[in-house]
Amino acid sequence: MIIPVRCFSCGKVVGDKWTEYMRLLAEGTTEGDALTELGLERYCCRRMVLTHVDLIEKLLKYNPNERSKDKQQARREGMDIGPAT
Repeated sequence: MIIPVRCFSCGKVVGDKWTEYMRLLAEGTTEGDALTELGLERYCCRRMVLTHVDLIEKLLKYNPNERSKDKQQARREGMDIGPAT
């Protein structure tokens, strides 16, 4: 979801490095070199950044309230959309 603020193993702050890491990757820097440049030397901290999956942007696209409004509108129009929830 969102980048963890601290490394789960050693407690070093890693959350503030995500934006810079993504910028370095966009410039063509290799992952290992980018992590080293950011000062992430320990493998536990490197793991935190390397394995993070940024899903927040994808999740923000889906609004459950909008979906329920669409279902209500479809029912008013007489469309068969399955059981009511």
